Amino acid sequence: MHTLVSRIAQQEDINFLLTNRLPRRLVTRFMGWFSKIRNPLIRDLSIWSWKVFSPDLDLSEARKSEFDSLHDCFIRELKPGSRQINKSPDIVVSPCDAIIGEIGKVEEGRLYQAKGFPYQLRDLLQDEGLVERYRHGLFITLRLTSTMYHRFHAPCDCRLTSINYISGDTWNVNPIALKRVEQLFCKNERAVIDLHLGWPGQYLTLVPVAAILVASIRLHC
Repeated sequence: MHTLVSRIAQQEDINFLLTNRLPRRLVTRFMGWFSKIRNPLIRDLSIWSWKVFSPDLDLSEARKSEFDSLHDCFIRELKPGSRQINKSPDIVVSPCDAIIGEIGKVEEGRLYQAKGFPYQLRDLLQDEGLVERYRHGLFITLRLTSTMYHRFHAPCDCRLTSINYISGDTWNVNPIALKRVEQLFCKNERAVIDLHLGWPGQYLTLVPVAAILVASIRLHC
């Protein structure tokens, strides 16, 4: 048992080293440039490598079967009807494909990025009005893996009231990093998207957070 725990710890150390001890911004900028190359050979080798190292990558739901580049594949749209959405007006659905990382109550402006690892809502949102609004609110952390559908959508019928872009780092946001880097979400590049729901006095705020290799938040709204 002790040997198994040691091996897991070593794997986590290697993963953390490879993804977070690199020049993160430089590597991310390079990947942004490389992924948009439209050379057929580079495109095909890149997508093939992605499939090899990420067997759970499923492109069968993609609207297109051929892609211009690795980036085009990464931001792929889905075929109509690929996701069944609850259309009830009193239901808020997930804005994206994701794994639930944390869910709970905001406690006096404090919440958690990992169990036992708190951070301040003020540091995440950088907006005192939003901090007061959610001081005793609810939160949920949704994590997208690299192979998931990477677009996100309005979670309900709502009105966009403001967007605040916050420049930042590009730490990996996987569970290993979350357990080791304090206030990680507050350090990375992110956008604070405030939404007014269809009911009086009801609001929802989305905070997409960038990560290493994936630091290109594009808002079409």
